[in-house]
Amino acid sequence: MQLTRAKWIKFLISILLGNGLYFALSPHLPPAAQHQAWAVDLGTVVDFWFCLLVYGLLELGDFIHSSGGGKTGPRE
Repeated sequence: MQLTRAKWIKFLISILLGNGLYFALSPHLPPAAQHQAWAVDLGTVVDFWFCLLVYGLLELGDFIHSSGGGKTGPRE
């Protein structure tokens, strides 16, 4: 699998938006899910899942866009 510039940009957007979303919601998360500086903890895993969620939404958007938005016409 060759990584193209578009794929790298999608990775970067996923990381930036995922981290932004995590740190915006971090004060409202349970204490165990809040990341502590310079430690690998449950907060790191939760942050990773936010990034993964954003990446999945971007891929879903690409899939829907490339398949014509689900508009295949009327069934016969």
